[in-house]
Amino acid sequence: MKITNKMGLPEPLVEKARMSEDVDPKKIRVTSLLNGTREYLLKKRHWDEIEVDVSDMIWLLFGTAVHYMLESQKDKPGEFKEERLEMQISNSIVTGKSDLYVDGEIIDYKTCSVWTTILRDFEKWEKQLKVYAMLWDSYGFPVKKCTVIPIMKDHKKSEAKRKVDYPPYPVDKVVFPVTKQSIAITKKWVTDKVKDIEKYENVPDDMLPLCTPEERWNKGDKYAVMSNGKKKANKVCDSMAEANAWMAQNKGDYIEKRPGEDVKCSDYCWAKPFCNYGRDK
Repeated sequence: MKITNKMGLPEPLVEKARMSEDVDPKKIRVTSLLNGTREYLLKKRHWDEIEVDVSDMIWLLFGTAVHYMLESQKDKPGEFKEERLEMQISNSIVTGKSDLYVDGEIIDYKTCSVWTTILRDFEKWEKQLKVYAMLWDSYGFPVKKCTVIPIMKDHKKSEAKRKVDYPPYPVDKVVFPVTKQSIAITKKWVTDKVKDIEKYENVPDDMLPLCTPEERWNKGDKYAVMSNGKKKANKVCDSMAEANAWMAQNKGDYIEKRPGEDVKCSDYCWAKPFCNYGRDK
């Protein structure tokens, strides 16, 4: 990957950005499993051509700095920090590195927006940590629970004082219980995902399956109940039926369909220049 520095930021940031990502064509990282098959394969195929500016990696580097600070503390007996684990799945090697394993618990630190906590948008975290649990279990280290420590980079004390549903602190604790059954379910999901990647390994770029709406960060179409002469919607609904029902009981003259936006394709996918779908976003 080529790292550019359009803003002329300090060289240590650039060097750290160069070290932040690498691709081993023989192994699939746990974090890559959470992306679309198309995105994964395009990044793998075009890794040396992908160009990213260090300014677009600031929050990634911030998260790395937080991890370094926490992980630099002296190990306690029974603690395993940043242990890279591997497991053969189908014809591939799945590899992952959790922040900490201690006494049957996996602990992972995440930097995020406060909205992640407000909306309880933890599905990807749960999937990722349960794959780590699967890996630790395969090494003979049972896992009872996975704990995420979200550090909210945009938390505001003033909002916490005013709003009941706003996180009271800039840090939280989210726990996902782990059972033998959940590990079996996770292993099936990982196996299916790996086989899907292998299935399309030799398919041309433009014929790769599209990422799902969830993988494209698309929240779906919305339907806005509008009044003539007004630009602001009276109500925004998730379906046409809901919008019609609301308009029948309230005010409104017409319904405006607002197509869902592929947020990741537009601004956050490094494979975009090589994706015939993403290039149009």
